[in-house]
Amino acid sequence: MNKKSTQHSNSTGGKSQRKTWVYWIVSCGGLGSVPKASGTVGTLVALPIWYAFSTVSHYGYLIGSILAIFAAIYVSQLYEDQKGSHDSAEIVIDEVVGFLISMTWLPRTLPMAAFGFLIFRVFDIFKPGPIGMIDRRMKGGAGVVMDDVAAGIFTNILLHAAIQIGYLH
Repeated sequence: MNKKSTQHSNSTGGKSQRKTWVYWIVSCGGLGSVPKASGTVGTLVALPIWYAFSTVSHYGYLIGSILAIFAAIYVSQLYEDQKGSHDSAEIVIDEVVGFLISMTWLPRTLPMAAFGFLIFRVFDIFKPGPIGMIDRRMKGGAGVVMDDVAAGIFTNILLHAAIQIGYLH
């Protein structure tokens, strides 16, 4: 269902590797190594980042989010190259950028953050339709990140629609 099926150790062939700066970035300070629900933890990490991003202009938010996507793809690729496996559980930077996309140009309110968090997690975990296709077909750092970006886009569309019909403010 979700990527997070590989082991949480950072070793190869029984030899322990020193954790690199790449690990600390992709795991958001090591939080991606929690034994359960690392994707949910990664999305929780995104909440204060979203709050800070949402204090800038709409275009500043968008530019920051796009830069974050490219940075996440780059470091995820580096980590995959170091580790030798695809989309390992430690990588949670993809959840951070996915949540930033989820919340693009939405009101900075607690209910909006809660709905965004829940809907994004559902799309990220179950990967319906095109999200699952991206997850299965894309490889490398882009494959790690872009399914979460797609989940974020779907979440964002759903939240904007809820605002338009008066369900959310």
